Amino acid sequence: MKTLVSPALAAACLAAASLAPLPAHALFGDDEARKAIIDLRTKVEANQKENAAQLDSKASQKSVLELANQNEQLRQEIAKLRGQVEVLTNELANAQQRQKDFYVDLDNRLRKLEPQRVTVDGKEISVDPAEQKSYDAAMAAFNGGDYKSAAAALADFVKRWPQSGYVANAQYMLGNSYYALRDYRNAITAHQAIVKNFPDHPKAADAMLTIATCQLELKDRAATKKTLESLVAKYPGTEAAQTAKERLAILK
Repeated sequence: MKTLVSPALAAACLAAASLAPLPAHALFGDDEARKAIIDLRTKVEANQKENAAQLDSKASQKSVLELANQNEQLRQEIAKLRGQVEVLTNELANAQQRQKDFYVDLDNRLRKLEPQRVTVDGKEISVDPAEQKSYDAAMAAFNGGDYKSAAAALADFVKRWPQSGYVANAQYMLGNSYYALRDYRNAITAHQAIVKNFPDHPKAADAMLTIATCQLELKDRAATKKTLESLVAKYPGTEAAQTAKERLAILK
């Protein structure tokens, strides 16, 4: 007895068969498929490595660039600091030099205000700066031939510094200034102060000789003779005493 298949069932079976997947070898062979997959994987891995290398290279380049920028900034800061250090060093050196100059100037000023030790006629004396200046000015006037100014300056010196180590010399030069001006009376007075107040002064004998000369200029022969005799008796052995003897011989 034959089994009959309905047309509907046959159509369904045909449709199902048409929807079933085809075997791989229906598209390409198994070897070719494996090769294609391996190639694809190789390309993917190569691309991944290349991308990673590129990323590493870019990151490295970026790091190097950043480090270079940082180093440049540090160099600029160091250069700036060096410049500041040089400026500060120069300012310090200048300040130290100014301080040194200040103390040197101050020391010089103080020295000028302090009494100085000088030697006058073989004796060491202490002289005030103002005293020294006044005496030097008076002597400069005398040596310059300005006897009027010298006389005024020397008279002022004797009055202002009566205890000065220069006072005997000032008194003697005062008498010489008056004598140069032919003011014989004041010359006698000035030199008599030498003989009276400084009898041991090296110029005392010369002062007496000048007194006798002035007296002779004033036509006072008696006073002249008396002074010369006193000079010979008081300062024997001096050049002034020898000159006095010669003049006494003339006056007789």
